[in-house]
Amino acid sequence: MTLPVPSLHGLLPAEPARFLGWSCIADPAIAGALARSGFDAVLLDQQHGAHDYHSCCAAITEVALAGKPSLVRIPVGDFAMASRMLDAGASGIVAPMINSVADAQALAAATKYPPVGQRSWGPDRAMWMSGLSDATEFLAGANARALTIAMCETAEAIDALGAILALPGIDGILVGPADLSIALSKGTTIDPAGAAVTAALGEIVRKTRAAGKLPCAFSPSPLRAREMVAMGFQLVSVEYDAMTIVNAFAKLLRDTDPTRVA
Repeated sequence: MTLPVPSLHGLLPAEPARFLGWSCIADPAIAGALARSGFDAVLLDQQHGAHDYHSCCAAITEVALAGKPSLVRIPVGDFAMASRMLDAGASGIVAPMINSVADAQALAAATKYPPVGQRSWGPDRAMWMSGLSDATEFLAGANARALTIAMCETAEAIDALGAILALPGIDGILVGPADLSIALSKGTTIDPAGAAVTAALGEIVRKTRAAGKLPCAFSPSPLRAREMVAMGFQLVSVEYDAMTIVNAFAKLLRDTDPTRVA
């Protein structure tokens, strides 16, 4: 199978922002619909979504048929899954709760081949999907193709951000604003669009771009996505599939019966 897809690795600061379809529903058809709708990439969520190894394998293929790359958000600390999903053809990994340099080193070790990391060799499906048949040629570009993104969503992660960004195997940072708001408020509120989070976002994107890495963010709405792009984020989600479907059905009913309250 030869399904080469565009790479998200090495986005330059001057390039336009790209948008990420967020897939929580473990159905490859929905992931494919996100890709065909125009999103530049699709994230398959194993942390808070219903995806697992098998659903991700199917969705990666479906998204690749639309000519788009897939990222997989692994469960917290499941670095073995990061390696498996790259072997299965994912273009990158998003890892939640990377709170320290040690966490980031473990992530890079699982996603990059030596000398950068310690990823074990076994990328049969990834090779087939890349269009490459020569193992040496695949290996030569594999670390560049495996986009490795650490999530910054705690006070500890913010404190360690400079050191995390300095690691050669970390290609970017993705911000989870809801968890960040809980952390910054010491567990008293969820306010992902509040002033404290907005200020932290500005600092995170500044440091990430200064390090030459890719700044990414989850956005719960088109308005917030536009604001994040204006801040300087280069890869931004817009809602997630289940949220969009529920909102669309609710709007359909309100348009049919204006007296109905969801």
